Amino acid sequence: MMLTGTQGALGRRLVAPLRAAAAVMWVPWVLLGVVGLSSCKSAPPPPDRQAQLVAKGRDLFFNETFAGNGRTCGTCHPAENNFTIDPAFIATLPKDNPLFVAEFNPALRENFENPALMREFGLIRENLDGFDDLTNKFVMRGVPHVLGLRTSVASPGGPRTGWSGDGAPGDGSLRSFATGAVIQHFTKTLNRVPGVDFRLPTDEELDALEAFQLSLGRQQDLVLPLKLKGTVPKRGQAIFLDNRLGKCNLCHVNAGATANFGGGSLGNANFNTGVEDLPDQPARLTAQRVPRDDGFRTPGDGTFNIPPLVEAADSGPFFHNNAIETIEGAVAFYDGDAFNNSPAGRALKKADPRGVGIELDGTQIVAVAAFLRVVNALENIRESLTLLEASLKVSSTERQRLLERAARETADSARVLAGGGLHPEAVAHLQDAGRLVAKAIASGFFKRKHTEEAIREQQKARALLVESS
Repeated sequence: MMLTGTQGALGRRLVAPLRAAAAVMWVPWVLLGVVGLSSCKSAPPPPDRQAQLVAKGRDLFFNETFAGNGRTCGTCHPAENNFTIDPAFIATLPKDNPLFVAEFNPALRENFENPALMREFGLIRENLDGFDDLTNKFVMRGVPHVLGLRTSVASPGGPRTGWSGDGAPGDGSLRSFATGAVIQHFTKTLNRVPGVDFRLPTDEELDALEAFQLSLGRQQDLVLPLKLKGTVPKRGQAIFLDNRLGKCNLCHVNAGATANFGGGSLGNANFNTGVEDLPDQPARLTAQRVPRDDGFRTPGDGTFNIPPLVEAADSGPFFHNNAIETIEGAVAFYDGDAFNNSPAGRALKKADPRGVGIELDGTQIVAVAAFLRVVNALENIRESLTLLEASLKVSSTERQRLLERAARETADSARVLAGGGLHPEAVAHLQDAGRLVAKAIASGFFKRKHTEEAIREQQKARALLVESS
């Protein structure tokens, strides 16, 4: 930590009178002054309590098993995969990874996970309606990322965590979410006895876990419209904001998780959008049993809460059941019968003076998806720049961690844009930035040089996506 400057001020007060007396006995007094100055120590500044809490939460999130089956929060929310898991990421894990505990722990072989659905579709078994009938009372859900939680959890009806808004026991808060996760996913046996199968987090640990999760990603929502440069993403933004055409902004204000439907802000609200009525859901095409997910409350009312869209393009598959793989497919869902015949779809139709729900043609679907890809890439670039700039100011150990995170964000931004055939020149700059970050990670003497060059490449890429404000 840096000192407060007390040494410098004290030194000036000591040295001035010494100079005035220099003609008399300058050598001894100067030596005494130097000795006195070197022995004077400033009190360190008070520690940043919030930073310490976040750091403790990070350690707990990735390393603490809570005396359970070996899983941590990071098992299902790994930082290297945007704090979620999908089949492609799962396929890279060693077979003894704690995610697969149901495959090698006999006590968890039945009714804990479905390894086949996990590996093929990234689905996790959840007992949101209680543990009294494990064979029949369960749902299969994807893993939501935990980015931008500060902008998405709050709701006038109470906190909204998980896919349905009741992913946490008790008060539904983010603190309770951690407790629920330990009970559901960390247990050694299906008895789920605290103190035997796991230990529950302490209040201090819950505070730290909450602080860490709230620190992840964006700390505020976008303000749309952005001054986008690409022709197709620009049109996609216009459709997104048009309450007569795309109508997306009614439930995802500023591409976030806040609804403004029916004339007022609803915060993070719950809607029945008909996702459970989609035909040919991938998991249900298998021979595995996948009960209907009843959504919010017990018994459920069929509703699910609103996820933020800024981080969507690089954190698929989409919806609570991982039913759709691509961002284009997720946008197209709202043009289909499952949505337009749902309670939410019918409400949109009723609110429209023309009696129209959402009707988008193929090019319009692609345009909205292009807009979402660009805002996701812009968020990746923002995060990358924050990490790269921070890496220039910290110790070597922390620097490596920040650079590695920046490398992942940079790769994501290039992948998201390239996946939609968008901004190839920006993609080239991001790929150059990625190579420079890799050099910075590997370099012993030129970390700063490579990091600063990577920052410039990121800035060039951003300038091709959006006009500076």
